[in-house]
Amino acid sequence: MDIIFISELKIETLIGIYEWEQKVLQTIQLDLEVGLPGGHAAKSDNIADTIDYSRIVGRIEQLFKEQHFSLLEKAGAAIADVLAREFKAPWVKISVAKLAPLRNVKKLGVTIERGKRPA
Repeated sequence: MDIIFISELKIETLIGIYEWEQKVLQTIQLDLEVGLPGGHAAKSDNIADTIDYSRIVGRIEQLFKEQHFSLLEKAGAAIADVLAREFKAPWVKISVAKLAPLRNVKKLGVTIERGKRPA
Protein backbone atom coordinates (compact mmCIF):
# COMPACT_ATOMS: atom_id res chain seq x y z
CA MET A 1 0.00 0.00 0.00
CA ASP A 2 1.22 3.46 -0.85
CA ILE A 3 0.90 6.04 1.91
CA ILE A 4 0.87 9.81 1.65
CA PHE A 5 1.74 11.92 4.67
CA ILE A 6 1.12 15.43 5.87
CA SER A 7 3.41 16.61 8.67
CA GLU A 8 3.01 19.42 11.16
CA LEU A 9 -0.26 20.86 9.88
CA LYS A 10 -1.03 23.59 12.39
CA ILE A 11 -4.56 24.79 13.10
CA GLU A 12 -5.75 27.49 15.50
CA THR A 13 -8.92 26.28 17.21
CA LEU A 14 -10.95 26.21 20.38
CA ILE A 15 -10.39 22.80 21.91
CA GLY A 16 -10.54 21.48 25.42
CA ILE A 17 -12.70 20.74 28.40
CA TYR A 18 -11.77 23.65 30.65
CA GLU A 19 -13.70 26.90 30.56
CA TRP A 20 -10.67 28.94 29.48
CA GLU A 21 -10.02 26.49 26.59
CA GLN A 22 -13.46 27.25 25.19
CA LYS A 23 -12.55 30.94 24.96
CA VAL A 24 -8.86 31.00 23.98
CA LEU A 25 -7.58 29.76 20.62
CA GLN A 26 -4.92 27.08 20.86
CA THR A 27 -2.59 25.76 18.21
CA ILE A 28 -2.89 22.07 17.50
CA GLN A 29 -0.52 20.10 15.31
CA LEU A 30 -1.70 17.30 13.04
CA ASP A 31 0.46 14.59 11.52
CA LEU A 32 -1.31 12.29 9.09
CA GLU A 33 -0.54 9.12 7.20
CA VAL A 34 -3.16 8.13 4.65
CA GLY A 35 -3.25 4.84 2.80
CA LEU A 36 -4.02 5.15 -0.89
CA PRO A 37 -6.60 2.92 -2.48
CA GLY A 38 -5.23 0.84 -5.34
CA GLY A 39 -1.74 2.29 -5.73
CA HIS A 40 -2.43 3.25 -9.34
CA ALA A 41 -0.99 6.77 -9.17
CA ALA A 42 2.58 5.47 -9.07
CA LYS A 43 1.99 3.95 -12.50
CA SER A 44 -0.37 6.45 -14.11
CA ASP A 45 1.14 9.72 -12.82
CA ASN A 46 -2.46 11.00 -12.74
CA ILE A 47 -3.92 12.99 -9.83
CA ALA A 48 -7.27 11.25 -10.38
CA ASP A 49 -5.64 8.00 -9.21
CA THR A 50 -4.60 9.33 -5.81
CA ILE A 51 -5.82 11.58 -3.00
CA ASP A 52 -5.06 15.27 -3.44
CA TYR A 53 -3.08 16.52 -0.42
CA SER A 54 -4.49 20.04 -0.74
CA ARG A 55 -8.07 18.74 -0.63
CA ILE A 56 -7.28 16.85 2.59
CA VAL A 57 -5.80 19.97 4.22
CA GLY A 58 -8.72 22.12 3.09
CA ARG A 59 -11.28 19.62 4.37
CA ILE A 60 -9.59 19.33 7.77
CA GLU A 61 -9.46 23.12 8.11
CA GLN A 62 -13.17 23.24 7.24
CA LEU A 63 -13.92 20.55 9.83
CA PHE A 64 -12.35 22.63 12.60
CA LYS A 65 -14.29 25.73 11.50
CA GLU A 66 -17.57 23.80 11.61
CA GLN A 67 -17.12 21.82 14.82
CA HIS A 68 -15.87 22.35 18.34
CA PHE A 69 -14.11 19.43 19.97
CA SER A 70 -13.61 18.99 23.68
CA LEU A 71 -11.15 16.11 23.35
CA LEU A 72 -8.24 15.48 21.02
CA GLU A 73 -9.51 11.90 20.72
CA LYS A 74 -12.82 13.09 19.25
CA ALA A 75 -11.04 15.43 16.83
CA GLY A 76 -8.76 12.63 15.62
CA ALA A 77 -11.66 10.23 15.19
CA ALA A 78 -13.61 12.86 13.22
CA ILE A 79 -10.66 13.39 10.87
CA ALA A 80 -10.27 9.63 10.41
CA ASP A 81 -13.95 9.33 9.58
CA VAL A 82 -13.77 12.11 6.97
CA LEU A 83 -10.71 10.56 5.32
CA ALA A 84 -12.30 7.12 5.14
CA ARG A 85 -15.75 8.29 4.08
CA GLU A 86 -15.02 11.21 1.76
CA PHE A 87 -11.60 10.28 0.41
CA LYS A 88 -12.01 6.47 0.45
CA ALA A 89 -8.76 6.00 2.38
CA PRO A 90 -8.49 2.33 3.42
CA TRP A 91 -6.18 3.15 6.36
CA VAL A 92 -5.30 6.29 8.30
CA LYS A 93 -3.05 7.20 11.18
CA ILE A 94 -3.57 10.62 12.69
CA SER A 95 -1.70 12.30 15.53
CA VAL A 96 -3.37 15.33 17.11
CA ALA A 97 -1.31 17.34 19.59
CA LYS A 98 -1.62 20.50 21.64
CA LEU A 99 1.55 22.57 21.54
CA ALA A 100 3.01 23.74 24.86
CA PRO A 101 -0.19 22.90 26.75
CA LEU A 102 1.45 22.52 30.15
CA ARG A 103 4.51 23.90 31.85
CA ASN A 104 7.59 21.87 30.83
CA VAL A 105 5.67 20.01 28.10
CA LYS A 106 6.48 20.71 24.44
CA LYS A 107 3.40 18.91 23.15
CA LEU A 108 0.95 16.22 24.12
CA GLY A 109 -1.69 14.39 22.20
CA VAL A 110 -3.21 11.24 20.83
CA THR A 111 -2.72 8.98 17.83
CA ILE A 112 -5.77 7.48 16.12
CA GLU A 113 -5.45 4.59 13.68
CA ARG A 114 -8.37 3.28 11.64
CA GLY A 115 -8.83 0.79 8.82
CA LYS A 116 -6.70 -2.02 7.54
CA ARG A 117 -3.05 -1.43 8.42
CA PRO A 118 -0.67 -1.69 5.46
CA ALA A 119 1.41 -4.84 5.16
